[in-house]
Amino acid sequence: MTTTTISHYRQQRPVLRAVPAGERVFGLPLENGPLAPATARHEARPVLAAWGLTEDQIYDSLVIISELVTNAVTHALPPVVLHLHACAGDSGSVQVHVSDGGPQKAPDTWAATRPADEHGRGGMIISALADQAGADLDTDGLIDHWADLGAA
Repeated sequence: MTTTTISHYRQQRPVLRAVPAGERVFGLPLENGPLAPATARHEARPVLAAWGLTEDQIYDSLVIISELVTNAVTHALPPVVLHLHACAGDSGSVQVHVSDGGPQKAPDTWAATRPADEHGRGGMIISALADQAGADLDTDGLIDHWADLGAA
């Protein structure tokens, strides 16, 4: 088994956890606010590059990360956590997961003040770039929005 840096949504700093050989895992708790998408992209880029993804694969992954994180901070309660997962043999295949605390009762976030024509395209973008996408309830009771990007 190898040791990879990951983080859990209740912690502010990454922790070490043993993962199976060949598995690559990254986790990052994010502020539930307007800087979260940029922070997620900034932190994910070097991880994806270190995992051997091409520039096109990194770009597609960052677009999906940005859309999922934006949706979480726009429509959901905290916490917001980015998770990335890849297997060594997959040559560019990566799973992007963004967990959040579930729907808000009222749209009182920073994004709710944006004009209506600036909303509603994220799902189409994710569908165009990902092999599969969806949402599930995770074991901690958070909502997990995910997208699988296949190898090139």
